[in-house]
Amino acid sequence: MFVVIVPAYNEENNIGSVVQSLFGHTDKVVVVDDNSEDKTIENASKAGATVLQHKINRGQGAALQTGHDYALKNNADYVLHFDGDGQFDVGDIVPALEELKKTNSDILFGSRFLDDRTKIPWLKKYILFPPARLFNKLFGGVNLTDIHNGFRILNRKALEQIKIEQDRMAHATEIPAKAKKLDLKYVEYPVRVVYHEYGGGLIHGLGVVKDLVFGKFLR
Repeated sequence: MFVVIVPAYNEENNIGSVVQSLFGHTDKVVVVDDNSEDKTIENASKAGATVLQHKINRGQGAALQTGHDYALKNNADYVLHFDGDGQFDVGDIVPALEELKKTNSDILFGSRFLDDRTKIPWLKKYILFPPARLFNKLFGGVNLTDIHNGFRILNRKALEQIKIEQDRMAHATEIPAKAKKLDLKYVEYPVRVVYHEYGGGLIHGLGVVKDLVFGKFLR
């Protein structure tokens, strides 16, 4: 079974269309609501998703781990991480899963830098992403082109072995770091990203760095 995990917080305007777009590309859509204050839960349910809810806001990493726990209990063979804001292209899902299987990899990491379909804002391309890649090398030792891309596919082996302990955004470095530590095979694959006006900026990037510096996931 192929399960899509969609972490969501205050995504009432996007979550319904995102969920609907996923059907036909996967077996099950699971939205993990991180204590939204709007109609995210209602709209996700109406669109046909299975909805899990956090009673307090814990962060995207925690939402993904909640989704992992659900997927394991329900005998998932593969899980896909897919953002709830509509920034990813569902057309990438099936080819990415095929690439994971073809390369006998345990994890597939999406990258917006491996083709020219994504128009990357200047601030992100030249200010935020280069230090993010540097921190990934320093803290995780894994050389990925797009460390904070939220499009990932894990097979059951990776799902069973990787427990996400970074509740917020530093999970993006934690996951590949643990993959390397556990000797899991990984591959990168080109995916398209569509940017929205409200996307994370410099403050968001600094918050990730703070989580990495003070988090203790590398033991």
